[in-house]
Amino acid sequence: MPKTAKYLLIGSTQAYSGKSATVLGLAHQLKQKGLDIAYGKPLGTRLSESDGLQVEEDVQLIAGSLNLPKNRVAPTVLALNEVTVQKRLRGEDKTDYRQSLTQYLQMPFGDLVLLEGPGELEEGSIFDLSLQQVAEVVDASVLLVARYKSLLSVESLLSAKRRLGECLVGVVINDIPVAQLQTAKTSICPFLEQQGIPVLGILPKSDLLRSVSVRELVKQLNAEVLCRGDRLDLMVESLAIGAMNVNAAVKYFHKGRNMAVVTGGDRVEIQQAALETSTQCLILTGQLPPPLFIKNRAEELEIPILSVDLDTLATVEIVNHAFGQVRFHETIKVDCISHLMAQHFDIDRLLSQLNLNPAAALPRN
Repeated sequence: MPKTAKYLLIGSTQAYSGKSATVLGLAHQLKQKGLDIAYGKPLGTRLSESDGLQVEEDVQLIAGSLNLPKNRVAPTVLALNEVTVQKRLRGEDKTDYRQSLTQYLQMPFGDLVLLEGPGELEEGSIFDLSLQQVAEVVDASVLLVARYKSLLSVESLLSAKRRLGECLVGVVINDIPVAQLQTAKTSICPFLEQQGIPVLGILPKSDLLRSVSVRELVKQLNAEVLCRGDRLDLMVESLAIGAMNVNAAVKYFHKGRNMAVVTGGDRVEIQQAALETSTQCLILTGQLPPPLFIKNRAEELEIPILSVDLDTLATVEIVNHAFGQVRFHETIKVDCISHLMAQHFDIDRLLSQLNLNPAAALPRN
């Protein structure tokens, strides 16, 4: 009788902690080790239409990045949204989703199945699909990702350990400012290890990973592209608001790097100053077109200009939201997280925790 695959469930203590990035970086390492891996996201949150079917965007993206065949992609059991929650609350949906999950156990998935869990420990519990409930059904080990905020970041991990018990095989602490890395290594890691929580990864903060493409900003802002529509793949790492006088703006812009500059369509002197600094795109509010010399200069410098039918405050809120929900559509980001995980994640210790020996991998189909 053939061996069954092992399951590793990647969860987080709060939403947007870096689960998808961790899955990508980890999967690339596992493939390099020669392991036959599969991937899935039981609880979907970003579904879209494709060939008449509802598909989870993260699953499409990650499966595509890893070149996984269809028989190595686990189906999404449920879409978590307002409609499905309301049906559950009203008693219209009585589906046993834990039973639906057991279909995974019947599928020939290879050596290891990476399952991306919900955003928080309790998310999905109304459907019996919380992180712990999913882990119990498929007998998965759990790897937790936590975004670093301060030394008190350990508290959420201690709480998670109490809930998850022995199925927690390790944690990744993500997005640590470079100035705090040494403190994390000498204070947080030893403390967590003493509490029986293996620290498998300490990942430094990366402006590139937090960046968003100009193309994504166009989509989020419903913006009109006034020039250099061929340069929408430029990556934006920071946001600057041009609302001050021009002298202050020049000093302000020179401190930024790979900026999106939001300013009024009538602030020509601010627009000019922004174009001469590290600006990846100009976002003009008020639907006022820039003068021709600004547009010509942007064309020369290959800097897209976007026009939005929004005020500055609403524009800034949308851009900040885009930074907080970083996606991995760009190859440069996939390369970056793969490099970070290779440098700062102990893959051999994880394999040992999972009792996985790459040399004894399952026979290939």
